[in-house]
This record gives sequence, structure tokens and C-alpha cells, in this order.
Amino acid sequence: MKFGGTSVSTTARWKTIRDLAAARRAEGARVLVVVSALSGMTDTLKGVCAELDVTRRLAAWARIESRHAALAAALGLAPEAAWRTQLQSLHALLAQDASPQGALPWQAAVMAHGELLSSALGADFLGAHWLDARGVLHAHAQPNQSERVQRLSATLETAPDAAVAAVLAQRGEVLITQGFIARDAAGATVLLGRGGSDTSAAHFGALLRAARVEIWTDVAGMFSANPRQVADARLLRQLDYEEAQEIATTGAKVLHPRCLAPLRAPRVPLWIKDTERPALDGTVIGAEAVSASPSVKALSMRKGITLVAMESIGMWQQVGFLADVFAQFKRHGLSVDLIGSAETNVTVSLDSTENLLDSDALAALAADLAQVCRVKVIAPCAAITLVGRGMRSMLHRLEGLLAELGSQRVHLISQSSNNLNLTFVVDEAVADALLPRLHALLLHSGALRADDVALFGSSWQALYAPAPAAQPAPWWQAARARLLDAAARGTPRYIYHLPTVRARARALRALGVVDRWHYALKANPHPALLSALGAEGFGLECVAPGELDAARAAAPQAPRLFTPNFAPRADYAAALDAGELVTLDALHPLQQWGALFAGREIGLRVDLGSGVGHHEKVRTGGSASKFGLPLTDLAEFLALARRLGARVVVLHAHLGSGVLDATHWPGVYAQLASLGERIGTLRALNIGGGLGLPQRAGEQPLDLAALDAGLGEIKRAYPQFELWMEPGRFLVAEAGVLLARVTQLKGKDARAYLGVDAGMHTLLRPALYGARHGIVNLTRLDAPAEVLYQIVGPICESGDVLGSDRRLPVAQEGDVMLIEHAGAYGAAMASNYNLRGLPVEEVFE
Repeated sequence: MKFGGTSVSTTARWKTIRDLAAARRAEGARVLVVVSALSGMTDTLKGVCAELDVTRRLAAWARIESRHAALAAALGLAPEAAWRTQLQSLHALLAQDASPQGALPWQAAVMAHGELLSSALGADFLGAHWLDARGVLHAHAQPNQSERVQRLSATLETAPDAAVAAVLAQRGEVLITQGFIARDAAGATVLLGRGGSDTSAAHFGALLRAARVEIWTDVAGMFSANPRQVADARLLRQLDYEEAQEIATTGAKVLHPRCLAPLRAPRVPLWIKDTERPALDGTVIGAEAVSASPSVKALSMRKGITLVAMESIGMWQQVGFLADVFAQFKRHGLSVDLIGSAETNVTVSLDSTENLLDSDALAALAADLAQVCRVKVIAPCAAITLVGRGMRSMLHRLEGLLAELGSQRVHLISQSSNNLNLTFVVDEAVADALLPRLHALLLHSGALRADDVALFGSSWQALYAPAPAAQPAPWWQAARARLLDAAARGTPRYIYHLPTVRARARALRALGVVDRWHYALKANPHPALLSALGAEGFGLECVAPGELDAARAAAPQAPRLFTPNFAPRADYAAALDAGELVTLDALHPLQQWGALFAGREIGLRVDLGSGVGHHEKVRTGGSASKFGLPLTDLAEFLALARRLGARVVVLHAHLGSGVLDATHWPGVYAQLASLGERIGTLRALNIGGGLGLPQRAGEQPLDLAALDAGLGEIKRAYPQFELWMEPGRFLVAEAGVLLARVTQLKGKDARAYLGVDAGMHTLLRPALYGARHGIVNLTRLDAPAEVLYQIVGPICESGDVLGSDRRLPVAQEGDVMLIEHAGAYGAAMASNYNLRGLPVEEVFE
């Protein structure tokens, strides 16, 4: 059982260690506890080693003594307990004159005392046998290692050792020792580098052929991304050694990359657990892969990456050029990590591990390489890595992620030969903001199979964030019997629940800062929904003449907006003749059909330069989107409007859909308001819609109170403009479900297919842009979920997949399946493809 610095720094944590060790003893196991130094102590000792003045070193020793004495007192240890022996040893070292010739051995001896002190304290508190790790763990110098690496980041070679196990068997039932330290062939103290306590525990586990190694830390385990950057990162419940190794090597800090290698041969499993919350599921790492199905397990990131690009026509078909180039890296002690090559260019990344990269060595390398090729150093960079089995076969699922990366400067792409990772090197400045977006895209695409509970646990947010307010059960649960009756009348069938539509409308109307709401009718033009929303005070936003007709028929009293895109001239003319407020988003209508708009009030939709959303096909801003007038054309548009006597009264921007970040709309509002001050005729700012709904466990609902507050702050600065918004899916998605019936079941290789009579012709969103909809077996709602199904339809297309990797009860032909959040862009986008027919629509009051 290994415990890190935060796990040994307080009385409460030591009591937890005592309880955990007792629990293992109660299971019949003998326990070896491996500890790190107190939190921050290694950095303190490193700083002391850099201090040349002995008086200052001893003053630092006094502070170290005080901290350990305070913890010892809190633990109830005697003032002169055994741990003070280690304290006096440290005092003697710090009182020495550390000459340059002896600096590295002296530094190693000094820094080892962090673990020597904490383990001695722990031995006194636990009543455990104290074991000096240097008597068991032996370091071996590796080829090309500098003396600094051999002393401060040494390598261990350990095989199971029955003799060591036999000796330790005589030392009691609970033993405690140090991580991070070992001895070399000459018997001198060496260190194992940062994170070395994990490595120590693994080597002890291998030597002893332990039942398992447990790494106890301040998080529950490995996650699908750094949870402190990505709140919806999922706990990885099970991994094999190779996957865990890749995740640790490519940036995850919870586990040291070196600690897995010694466990593979003896097949010792490794657990990662949270000391503060031991009851939480952790990560179990073992020899067997949990699933052979390709999937992304994690998105890792390493910062501080330096790229060296070398270009020369002389390398083309030249024998030995690369050998000569890489010899220079070896000579300067620089470790190469990633490599990308072309006929006349080789670009490599330099290992950013501590002690392996410094500016002097890099400058010397660049000077030497410049003798044979053109050299360009690119820094600082960050490497973002996707880890998972079968990465090559996942490329088709990464469309959205690749599109997002395509908007960045990607300097290097590297795909591993073991098919376990895919790495992109980008500018470090964009990496922190990019990581959460990429993780969200992986979730939405299904490449990261978060629904497979054998692989993934809860999100970081669900595990550690304050519990959100309980969300009401979806309306369809209480209406189950009524829905089953509806399905008996025929499927596929959409059901819309009007009380849910009204509740959503009232929640938005409660945001007092918004002056006018418009429902984006394209989401669902069913007359009952339009009538209900009109009655709730919503206007209707239309994009085609047929939608205008539907709006006038169902809710004639509701204000209307007409916002077509690349529509023919006749559409604009008919809308203007009917007195509708028409929004333009290009120069063409004013340039070519100016007479239509002369003397009219019009709206203008602008492109603010970027888009948002879970998939490129829902992003409606930026150069890749067809929507909106580019800001570079704004001056010309306004000049044309003035010449025609047209007055721009509404300025509009909508950048994408499915947004859960409440700060998005205030940002759009502020940009529009700043532009709006240049337009003297402006009456209102329309900041669009795109309000998102949670689609997966762990996602938090859009914070409407925060949205209201953020918008209010901008409105106080620009009170002269009305504020309009135009949500669509947010109002109606949850109110709708799609009922379908199971047609066939099929097993194919390792996959289980569940066919239904609805398909991409009924619900296009999953095929069109990777949208995820919850799917349940309504017939067997209370049965245990035992099978991982691919839910597919009857359409003759490989893309006819409604849901991938959904764990559901064992299904039978005729079962009724319910697809959630189907009230928006469902029936509205349905087709008669394959001549299958359109779905039925029904309204529940």
C-alpha cells in the first residue's frame, strides 16, 4: 500500500492509513506500507540543497524539524521517538560543506530524508516494523545515463525474489518503508525521480509477488482526462498494463510511468484509490484487457514540449543522414520522444522530463545541427494524446475532434506503432482551453464509450463536486403505461408532452433580463407546440415560407422573425409583402435586389469569427460556416443600406448549438453591443439560441441563474438596446420521445445488435452529427442492464445507428424502446428514405 505526500501529512490521513491496513489484515493479508515525504517536503529539501550557506541550511532544518514535531505531537508520539534519529542524520548532512565533487551524492542523501522521516513517524504511529528500502531496492546504471540521472532519477531492475520475501516474512504483519529511494552498486543512496514512490511500491510488489499493489492518493483513480481541467472526465474503472502505461507516459500525473513495468512479468494487479474517500471505486490495472472493442480511454496532455524541425534536401535518399543527426542529440544528452518525417524534413519532440532538457544544451544542439541542415526550434508546445486500443480503427469516429484540431496550428502528428495512441502537438497557449472541448467531442461522438460501465465510472464532477440539486424524473417515467398503449397503436411514433414544453418556456421567461423570446420553429413545427408557446408569450423564428405559414396558422398573435439563408429572391419578397421583419446575412440581397429593401426595417446577422457546439455541423460561426455576414463586409453592408434607406433595427449572431456554458451568451452580447454602437438605427440585439441540455451522466444543466446574471451585467452597460433570444431545442427536446419496436437481434463477432423499426429516416441527428440520445427498453424498464447493444434501424446505410454501446436489459423481439430528447429535430427532419414512410406524431396533455 503506497501513500503519497498528501496522504501522510495530517493526523486524519494517518488514522485512515491505520484503518486501511487493519482492514487488509482482517482479510488475512500481510501489509507493506510505502510512503512518500510529507506534502511539499521534497521541494523544500531540493531548495535546501541549492543553498550554499550552512547557516541558512540549518535554519531550514529547524523549520523541517518544527513541521515534523507538530505532526508527531498531533499523532500522540513521544517527544523523543525513533523518528528523531532521522532528523539528526539530516542535521549532520546539512552541516557539511557540500563540495562540487560530492554534490550529487550529498543531494541524494539529503533529499532521501523526506521519506526517511515520514516512514519513521509512521512506524511509531502504526506500531509497524520500519524497513530501510535501500536494503532491498537496488539501482542499476543504464547506457547513456548521466551521473545526475543515475543519482537523482535512477532505474531499478527487479524480478520476484523469494529470498527477500522470506526475510520480510520474519519482520511482522505490518511493515513500513520509503518510496523514492534505493541504493546503487556501491551502496550509496540514490533517488528514483519525481513520482518515484509509485515505482518503489511496484518493485516491492514484484519482489514479493504481492496479491496486489495499492496506490493511495488524492483522487479516485485514472480519469479519461485531467479532471482538474475537464470536470466531466470519467473514472477509468479497469485498464490493462499497456493502456495504463500509455496514459501515464503521455501526461497523467496520478501514476508514475515506471511503476507498471515491474508488475507485468509476475502479473501483480495495481489499484489506484482515494485516501480521503476509500469507499469510492478506483482504477484496477491488470494483465487482461477488459474489452477488445476499439475505444478511446483517455485524453492526456503534456506541456513544456520543445520541437526541433530539421530540413535539408541533402537528407533525401542519403544513407546515414539521420544517424549523424541523432548522434548530436545523444552527444548533448537530449532525449527524443516523438518523430515525424518527410522526404526533406524531420521534426522531433524533446523529452521534457526533469533534468533531461535545458536551454544551454538545446542551444548547443541547434548550433551543431545548423552545420548540416536548417534548424527551427518551436516552443513552448503541448502534446495532446488520445489513448486506447485499436486507435487506427477509431479514426472515422474522430471527425469532430479532427475538425476542432484543424482550426489550430498542429505542428506534429504521431501515431504509435503499437496502435495505442495518437498524438497532436499544438501551441502550449491553446492547450488548456482545447482539452475540455476535445474531451466533449469524444463523448458526443461515442469514441469514448462512457456508457460502458465496465470500463468507465462516474465523472469527476459527479464524484467530487457538491451534489447538484436533484433533477426531477423525466415525464415519460410516470407516463409509461400510457406510452406502451400508444406504441400498441403503431411505431415508430413521436409523443410530445405539452406540460413539459410550458415548463421550459416559463423557466426561460423567468429570466427578466431578456426582453423578447422567439422559438426557433425549425426544431419542431407541430401546431400544438407552436400554439402552446405562442400562448406562453413566445414569438416564432422562421427560416422558410412554409414555416411562416405554419406560424401564422398556429399562433397568429405571436411576433415573427424571418431569417432565411441563401434563399431565393421570391422568399424575401413574399415575407416583406406580408410585413415580416426579415434578417439578411450577406451582401448579395442588397447588391442585387436593393429595391426590395428600400425604406424597410431589416435585421442583420453577423459572423463573429468562431463557432461553438459539440460537432462541426452544429457550429454556425467561423469561416467554415455558411451563416452570417463576415465583419470585414460590415461597413459595405451598412453603406448599401443607407443608400437604399433601409434601417438595420436588429443585430443578430448565433454561433452554434448544444452549449452548456452560461458565459457564452454574455460574450456574444458584449460583442454585438460593441458593434451595435456603430449603427445609429439599431433597436435590439438578438444573441441567438443554442441553449444546451445534458446528454450524459455527469453533465450539469445549463445554469439559468448564472446566464441571467451574466446577461444583466452587459445590459446595464448597454441599456439602449432590447435583448432578444431564440432558443429551439431547449424548449421542446425533453418534451418529446420516440417509440420504436424491436425487430431483430443479432450477434456479430464481439458485438450485439438490436434492431428497431425506427432508423435514420425517423431520427437523423445521430447519423448527421453524432448526437447522443438516451435509449431505454420501456417494456423491461426495471430489468437489470446486462448487454452492450448497438441500436440500429432498418435503413440500407451503415450510418443507420441510433445508439452505440448502450448497456440495456436482454431484449426480445417486440419490446418497445424509448428514445429520449426526441422532441427537437426529430420528426421535423424525418424522411421517406427507402420508402419506409414517415413517423406518426401524437400529443400528450
